[in-house]
Formats: sequence, structure tokens, C-alpha cells
Amino acid sequence: MRRTEAAVDPDEAPRPITLPAAWEDAAASALAALAPGHGPVTLAGAAQDWIAPIAARAQEIGLDIPIADRLHQLLLLRRGAPTDAVWHGRAADAPGFVLVLPAFLDCAGAFDSAGFAEAVETAVLALGLAAPRVRHLDVGLADLAGLLAACGLDYDTEDARDVARTLAALLRARADAASALLRRRCDGAVQRAPDQHPPAWPAAPARCVLPGLTEAAAAARAALDAAGPGLHTTTTAIGRPGAAEALLGVETGGIAPCFSPLAADGGLTRTARAWLAARGLGAERALAMALAGDSPFPIAPIAAHQAMHDAVAPYLHAMPPRPVALQAAAQPTRRRDLPARRAGYTQKAAVGGHKLFLRTGEYDSGELGEIAISLQKEGAAFRGLMDSFAAAVSLGLQHGVPLDSFVEAFTFTRFGPSGAVEGDPAVHQATSLLDYVFRHLAANYLGRRDIAEAEIEEPDTVGNGSRDHAPLLPLDLPAEASPRARRRALRVVR
Repeated sequence: MRRTEAAVDPDEAPRPITLPAAWEDAAASALAALAPGHGPVTLAGAAQDWIAPIAARAQEIGLDIPIADRLHQLLLLRRGAPTDAVWHGRAADAPGFVLVLPAFLDCAGAFDSAGFAEAVETAVLALGLAAPRVRHLDVGLADLAGLLAACGLDYDTEDARDVARTLAALLRARADAASALLRRRCDGAVQRAPDQHPPAWPAAPARCVLPGLTEAAAAARAALDAAGPGLHTTTTAIGRPGAAEALLGVETGGIAPCFSPLAADGGLTRTARAWLAARGLGAERALAMALAGDSPFPIAPIAAHQAMHDAVAPYLHAMPPRPVALQAAAQPTRRRDLPARRAGYTQKAAVGGHKLFLRTGEYDSGELGEIAISLQKEGAAFRGLMDSFAAAVSLGLQHGVPLDSFVEAFTFTRFGPSGAVEGDPAVHQATSLLDYVFRHLAANYLGRRDIAEAEIEEPDTVGNGSRDHAPLLPLDLPAEASPRARRRALRVVR
């Protein structure tokens, strides 16, 4: 054992934690979250707080199974543990139990099917005794990717999916049989669930690459058929990983693939090391493959995760949502560069007595691709803003933004200088310099004549002019005008 300090929240005072020396710091933080209170925590003491009531309840109903010893052993071997609600004394809220698949591999690399079946039974009995009135239990699997890697099985193969199906079938059969055992032992002490129909879930695959697993699943199914209906409506589920998984050292939740071979400390994960060992690859060989651009670790695509989900889902009562492929990021539009020698023109005009020069640059097709606005009388700050604005509009045009969008956005912008336009027969009045620029571009590059005339108001009447108080009448509307243009063109006819 070792002693350390850990806290769930960095802002909280750390708690003294005592746990096995081989367990990592993440497990200490998880234990600090699972154990109620704020004082010192020992793994044995925190576990005894929830195991003792379960053992007492088992003795009451005459259950001749060493449930306390089994639970302690599962926890110490990091094979399984209940979820947060049980640790906090609120088992009735959400009774759940997680079983870590790689922990059931023995020293020779063989899967302990009998030990796994016993662990499933222990989990269901413990949850049923901790929450006797609850009819929905969640006993699930974790770290399937670690088990497959340790067995040298690529996640995205049919053999791997057959292993997952067989494990799920064994889990379901033993869980429902344990629920039936509780129903017989309780003998009316708690309300019985309605009689259930024979299980409708499929049989386990006829073959599995893990020796003995197929036979264990078939035997469990036969025992279930003889056990009768269970006490619970549901017994199996795969949920979202939580503190219990962190305490047990789980690297991948549920049936998800391994997403990265690197651990948080920068080294290889246990799953990655197991994969290399199963394939007979040493660290030097793996490094050489990586340097050569060939990853020694397989990467499971989203389709493989979906296939694994579809393989396991028929056997369990509840599953997380089916994985969905992320939408590919929108490809950025490519910028169309203007020719080095480009066509265009320079328009000189004055708006309210303020001169400006509007220069345009065109593609070979005649499409507008660049504008520049030069001012004479304005201050340096205003000229700099106008130059930057013109550059931004030019970038938008070169990346495919329609000129119509700019016209709609910037016509009728109202700020000084404004007034009558001199030197441009296409525009008579403008409410601002920007209003003039985009009226001119709309007329010369889009051929638009439907934009309503600008109405100039004195600075002290902007927003409070006679036009704002006049009623709007649907008369003298321009043909095929936009709603915005029609509203600006409404007049009162006396």
C-alpha cells in the first residue's frame, strides 16, 4: 500500500488516500471522488462501507454465497467495482457495476471465462441486495479494446466482433440467471417482476478465438433457460465511463476502440504495450516503424466502432447511442488570384462635396475581383479604415462571395459625408461613401436599377424625419423589387 493526497477539484483541499502501491495517481483521485466525506480515505475502509450492508442483506435472505469476499477480491484485482451511486450510499438512484475485461486474462494470456461469469453473478447479486426495490440494473463491460489488443486481435475484424458477441451473450445469460436466483431467494420479501417471456436475444456465435468462451456462453444460456424469470426488468447496460472506471484503471470505456497509444504521462498505454507484446514487437522495432512512417498500431475507423456497436447491441438491455461519423470540415474555398495585368477602371466622384476615387480590378471574364477606395479630404484614421475595408471586400470577392451580398449589406448605410453625388451619372445621391460605392458597383457590374433612391436627411433629423412619421402606402412600387427596396420606395401621394 502507499499513501498519497488527491482531490477531485484542484480548488478543493486534497484528501489523504491509502491505496495499493501499484495503482496510479488517477486511481487515487477517483477514490477521493467515490468515498463520501472530506477526510482521509483508505481503499479497504471505503469499500467496506458499501460492502457491509450488502453482506448483511445477503445473510438476511439466506444467500449462501461469500458475497463480501467476492466483492473485495474483484476490487483488489481491479476486475470490477460498482458505480458512484453505490459508493455514496444511494444505490437506489442508479445501481451500476462495471467489469474490466483485460483483468480477466491470466498470466498465460488465457481469458478466465469462469471467473468472468462469477463476477457477473456477483455484480447482479450485489446491486440487487443494495437496491432491493429497483428493477433496472446496469452491469456492463469496459476496456474491450484492451482485451482484444492483449489477444493480438485487430479491433476491426470479424474475429474481434465474435469475441464481443460471445462476451455479451455470457454477460446477459449470467446476469439474468443471477436475477432469477434473487427472485427465488427473496420468496416474496420484495415485489416480484411480472413473468417474463423466454429471452429473445440471439444465441452466442458458434465459434470464438478465445478458448472456452463459447462453451461458457452456451452453458450460461442453458442455465438461464432452466432458471425461470428474473427479479429485474433489465440487468445489463454499457454506460458512460465515470470514477469507477478510473479507479479500476480503464483506458477505453465500454466497447470503444483505443483512440491513442499514448498515455497522459507521455508513455505508451497498457493497451499499446499489450498489442506490441502480442505481436512480438519490441520497443526498438516499434520506434523504427514509426520513424519509417508505418504506425505499429492499427487505427480503427468510425465504421469499425459502428460495426462493434451493432454486434453487441442485440445482447444487452441498454447501449449508448450508435457512433456517428463526424461531418468532414468544410473545405476552405480557394482564392482566385487576379491576373498580374488586369482590366478595370477608376471612377472619380464626389459625395456631399467629398472627393473619392473608386478603382476596380477584373478577372479575364470581366467579373469584379478587387476594389480600392482613395479619399482626399478625410483624416488618416478614416482613410486607413476605408483602405482596410476595401481590402476585406476584395478578399471576399476573390474567395467567391457574391457581389450581391455586399450590395445588400452596405447600401443605405447612413453616415457622413452624404448627399448629392457629382461625377457619376449612375448614382444621384448617397447616404454615405459606402452607400455610393456599392450603388455604383451594383449598377456597373450587376446591371441593377431596382435599388431605391437614397433620401438624404439633415444630421439632426436622422431617424426622426418627416418620412419616418408619414404613413406607408403600397403605391408606385418598382417592378420586382426586394422587400427592403420596396419599403424604402413607398411614398405618400397627396
